[in-house]
Formats: sequence, structure tokens, C-alpha cells
Amino acid sequence: MPQSESETRAFLLKLFQAAVSAAHPATCVPPHLPAVPQRGRIIVVGAGKAAAAMAQATEQHYMAAGQTDKISGFVTTRHGYGLPTRIIEVLEAGHPVPDQMSIDTAQRALKLVATAGPDDLVLALMSGGASALWSAPTPGISFDAKQALTKQLLRSGARITEMNCVRKHLSAIKGGKLAAAAGGASLITLAISDIPGDDPAAIGSGPTIGDPTTLEEAREVLARHKIDVPPEIVAVLADPANETLKPDDPRLAHARFEIVAAPRQSIAAATKIAQAAGYKVVSLGDALEGEARDVGGEQARLALEAKARGERLAIMSGGELTVTVRGDGTGGPNQEYALGLAIALDSAPGISALAGDTDGTDGGAGSASDPAGALVLPDTLSRALKADLNAAKFLAKNDSTGFFRGIGDLVECGPTQTNVNDFRVILVDP
Repeated sequence: MPQSESETRAFLLKLFQAAVSAAHPATCVPPHLPAVPQRGRIIVVGAGKAAAAMAQATEQHYMAAGQTDKISGFVTTRHGYGLPTRIIEVLEAGHPVPDQMSIDTAQRALKLVATAGPDDLVLALMSGGASALWSAPTPGISFDAKQALTKQLLRSGARITEMNCVRKHLSAIKGGKLAAAAGGASLITLAISDIPGDDPAAIGSGPTIGDPTTLEEAREVLARHKIDVPPEIVAVLADPANETLKPDDPRLAHARFEIVAAPRQSIAAATKIAQAAGYKVVSLGDALEGEARDVGGEQARLALEAKARGERLAIMSGGELTVTVRGDGTGGPNQEYALGLAIALDSAPGISALAGDTDGTDGGAGSASDPAGALVLPDTLSRALKADLNAAKFLAKNDSTGFFRGIGDLVECGPTQTNVNDFRVILVDP
């Protein structure tokens, strides 16, 4: 059990690292890779924050088997997340707001899988972030209009499932349309899940999976969050021809989907370490959603109640929280959760926490160098007071990064090459 503040910090970071390592592609991808077709080839496409490491693990697997002559393709990852490869090309595009490379690589993926013959196998490597990284607008929508709509959704507090519903119905690749482009070729998708509940149709907005959501639901999401929708998008969402493929569509008959890593595995890895250190672990689940600051306040109450009972607990949770942006600060859901938690704990002794995005970057300016999250310690607010930082004011202007940077409590690790969403842990030491 950690004793000093430095030991507590180190232990929290150890739990975070365990959660990340459990979902790294080098560990989780190779056991699921298919055999090379006897008379055909494997065409690799993929997108997401883990795509580069997934491509690296894939090519190393087939290189070790001496089968590289039958492997080709490319993947798209976020700017700053690239890794060196020899066979499978790695390209970088915009996230969380798409850029021109998001369009170009999505269109290239559609064209590439269309070349697959009946003896070939299409291997899709998918992970969180693919929704922005592959952004081929439906005909009739300009890139500028789709980009502006994405920015509005990100600021609105819309949940990731709501955002993906809209994205699918404005896309030429999402909602099963990549699988449709592969024609009759066999297709296997290996996915690292960043979605609450691990819904395959929601991972990367399901380019190879039938979509149960509808055009009507997409329109309802935009109305509910009071999004200013340009006429061209209104027209596309009103046209039945733009409906996504449904789960029973015959064009998906040759498509198979496997999740190779998920948030629950990361929580399980951290749980083992916490239990070995003498904590009773309480998991709140890997699918939490909600306003980040509010969830922070709710979980602070749980920690304070455990403290009052004299329990030594590690309270863990995953999922994807959201932030409704009202101020002009910088930050992300994990940092805002941590700030809301710190305020609600009100310097209670013996309670510390970490909240971080397992991809290594939490909101911010979209840079690979953005913080992954933040630490909360019993003296967080007192150190902030000495530094003339008012926690409530920073929260009001959505400037959680500024707050935690001012007291040295940011978690900064850079791209981790995976993404199973948020990892949060609160340690209660009576």
C-alpha cells in the first residue's frame, strides 16, 4: 500500500500503465490474425488511434511466417501517432476534427477493398478514432459543412453513440459501407473497442458492420442538441437513399468481426495490482457515460462514504464521458472529471485519484502532446490555493488543463498506440 504522496502518485500511474498495456496491439492482435488464403492475398485497411501499432503487429506476424509477399495495404491513424512499418503503409489524418487526409484515406480504402477477388481476404484493423480519421462525406455534402457539424457536436455534450449515429448517415464508408465495397470477398475485422458496451456497430462508426440506427434518429440527435444544420445536410438526412446497411443486409454475409481488446480487460489488469496492494476493488463498469464534472462529483460521494465506513477501496470505472463546453479554456473529459472530483472531495484526507484516456491524449487542441488526464491528491486544492488557482473558476471556463498544469498534476505520456477509452481509479485509504 502506498504511504507517501510520491508513492501514491507512482502507484496511480502504475495502475494506469497496466490498463494501457493490457490493450496494446502487440499483445492482443497476433492471436487473432487469420491464415493467408491459399490462392489469394490479404488486403489490409484500417483506421484509429491504435491503427499504426495494429499494422506493425500484423506485419511482424506475417514476416515471421515468411508470408509478406501476400500482404499489402495501408492504415490511417491520428497525426503524431505514426510508427515505422515495412509492408503496411501508415498514413496520418485529423482527429477529432477530420481534415483532407481523412477524406483521401477513406476514399482510398473504399477503392482498395473493391479490388479484392473471390480468393482474397480483406483484413480491417479498427480502433477508436476511426470515425474522424475516415471521413468520406456522402455525395451532396461538402467537407467544410461536415467539419463544421463535427465541431458543433464535440462542443454540444453529445454522447459518442449519438455522434456516431449522425456520422454514419453522412458518410460513404461508415455503417457497413466499407464491407459493401468489398463485394463478395471475405472480410475479417479485428477491433480494439473504445465504446461503452463494446457495440461493434459503434467502433469507428462500424464501416464493416450493419447499423441499427436510422436517418430519423440522426435527425433527432441534431435537434436535441440544438445543432445548426446547413441545408445540404438537412437534404442528405431526409433522403432514404442515404440509409446505412442494416445488420441483416446480404452484402454483409461474408464479413466477420472480432474484438481483440476492450475496456474490461484493462480494468481487470489494474484490479489485480490494486488487490495485491491490499485494496478491495469496486468496479463501476467499463461503459460509463455522462457529463464529466457531474460524474466526478458523484464518484467523490462514493469515495467519501467509503472513507466514513473505514473501507480501503479502489473504485474503478471506464467508458467515455463528455464535456459541454461553455468557457474558453483547454482540457478534456478526464481532466474535467478530475477537477470536479477534487472540488467535491474538498481536500478529504486519504483519498487520491487518477483519470486518463488510454490513448494518451485527453481532449485539448488535438495535438499528440496533449495531456492524457490528471491526478487528484488530498492536497490538490491547498497547493492550488498557494499557486493562486481557483478550482471553481477554472471549472467554469472549462480550463482543467490550465488548473492541473499549474500544480504539476497532469498525466502526460504521449500516444500509447492503443485506445480502450477512459480509465479512472479512486484510492480510499482510511
